[in-house]
Amino acid sequence: MKINLKEILLAVSSGILTSLSFPKFSLSFFAWISLIPLLFVLSGKKPKSSFLLGWIAGFSHYAFLLYWIPYVPAHYGNLSFGLSLLVYVLLVLFLALSWAFFSLIFFKLYRSYPKLTFLLAPFVWISMEYILTYILTGFPWCLLGYSQFKNIFFIQLASIAGIYGLSFFLVLFQSMFVLSIKFRKRYPFFAALGLILIIHLGGFFSIRKATPAENAFTASVIQGNVSSDIYWDRISTQEIMELFNRHIELSHRSSTEGAGLIIWPEFSVPLCFSCSEELYNYFKKRLFKFVTNTNCTLLLGTNEKMSSQEKTHYFNTALCLSPELSMSQYHKMHLVPFGEYTPYKKIFFFIEKVTHAIGDITPGTQYSLHQYKGSKFGSPICYEIIFPNQVRKFTKKGANFLVTITNDGWYGKSSAPYQHFAMAVLRAVENRRYLLRAATTGISGIVDPYGRILSQSELMTKTYLLGQITPSEKLTFYTRFGDVLPPGSLTLALVFLILAMIKKKK
Repeated sequence: MKINLKEILLAVSSGILTSLSFPKFSLSFFAWISLIPLLFVLSGKKPKSSFLLGWIAGFSHYAFLLYWIPYVPAHYGNLSFGLSLLVYVLLVLFLALSWAFFSLIFFKLYRSYPKLTFLLAPFVWISMEYILTYILTGFPWCLLGYSQFKNIFFIQLASIAGIYGLSFFLVLFQSMFVLSIKFRKRYPFFAALGLILIIHLGGFFSIRKATPAENAFTASVIQGNVSSDIYWDRISTQEIMELFNRHIELSHRSSTEGAGLIIWPEFSVPLCFSCSEELYNYFKKRLFKFVTNTNCTLLLGTNEKMSSQEKTHYFNTALCLSPELSMSQYHKMHLVPFGEYTPYKKIFFFIEKVTHAIGDITPGTQYSLHQYKGSKFGSPICYEIIFPNQVRKFTKKGANFLVTITNDGWYGKSSAPYQHFAMAVLRAVENRRYLLRAATTGISGIVDPYGRILSQSELMTKTYLLGQITPSEKLTFYTRFGDVLPPGSLTLALVFLILAMIKKKK
């Protein structure tokens, strides 16, 4: 297994260029060329070398992309920096395996089908992305296609093929370029270039034919800028009251400007409508008074509980309160591993002994919808917005627009809030729905069904945003049928891998 320094540098450059295409750097053009060095270096290598080069590239990418991770367990979980760094390295090594296996499969296909492999490369790539979405608890953070969230014409493809479709054509463009250079044939690259131009042109016309809004209403997202350094059991009642009043004040200001639906973020104020403590009851009365006096509907991030004979269950909840004082609740279903619960407790039994930061939240079981003026809407919470198929199910069930509430204050002013926001934009395009995002410390925003960011807040600011929202009942191809491309790609990649191995054996 021989790998020289030049090959290592090429692999590292692929990883770094890919990560630079994402926020904060947002050099999205790099995503169109970043894999070219890796694809060049993989040709003609041996299995172990290919695997290792892919792992090096993947490690470079994720180490740079997720540099903000060690800060969270060290600062909020009271882990030592050394242990936090170890967790970060292990996670990056695990995620980098997707690049390693892509490289290994590429090598095995190339050995038997030198030219065809470059056409199969995008199928293999999105197969790895699809596996990352579901393996263990799933972590599809910043899949390649998300780098193009500001490329408005290109991302319209997501309404048909989802985020994986965007990744597919990014890889196809680069693999056809390498094919053309290696085999001195121009037509593969120019065919891919023509296809990319057609996709952009199709996106241009799909936006042009957008019809004027009907049945529009004004909605507002509140950003109270509540620090994640606050522990509710360690601050005074007076301080909590001040934070609550801050949100009420911002809500009053938005209602006087015409907002009928007002969104509060996740964990911005300690609210519990199923609790009997005095402070919770006081907040409930204040909120009841607000909605009846202003005739506004509130979507709130709350912590609800449900007791049974065995135990008390706690839910991360999006609660909708109407002027008639009727309520609907959605309980978060896809919880944050090692944040809201400990997965695979028999394996990770030691985790709770080294940190107090892991919660004991019970996952919800239903895609519950809320209503506002006869329109239904879904409210995926925080981490859930990065799972395209889960958000799609809200829309397929009848959501006419989408709301997501989140608390990204854990990540300070790092790249994480920007990356999280970028992924939310694609959910609007996939389902052709307006999306409102309320974040505790930012980034809050309002996105139209074509991915255009109509309004966006700054980090660490106290503010509110207003926007005109138009409900929709039309379902996109993606909403109707979901992720058709990734399972098909996984099947195709496995078939050709088996054929390649049989051919090699013969």
